[in-house]
Amino acid sequence: MRPVTVYRVDYLKKTRVPIGEIRERRRTDRGGNLLDLLRLARKIYGAGPEDAIHIAVDKREAQRAWMKHLVA
Repeated sequence: MRPVTVYRVDYLKKTRVPIGEIRERRRTDRGGNLLDLLRLARKIYGAGPEDAIHIAVDKREAQRAWMKHLVA
């Protein structure tokens, strides 16, 4: 399990502030890993449907989580 950082994005100021993390538990890529992590992060950290658009995950960290198991 690898941590993936969750950010709150301010699109007007073009900044992102880390607000927490979620754990990537999958050992292989199933095609929807990044989207599923984003849905989970929005469900956990979003205050409502209008706030969920401001939640993002770090794509590079999410990809490294399952790619690590390919190189052994």
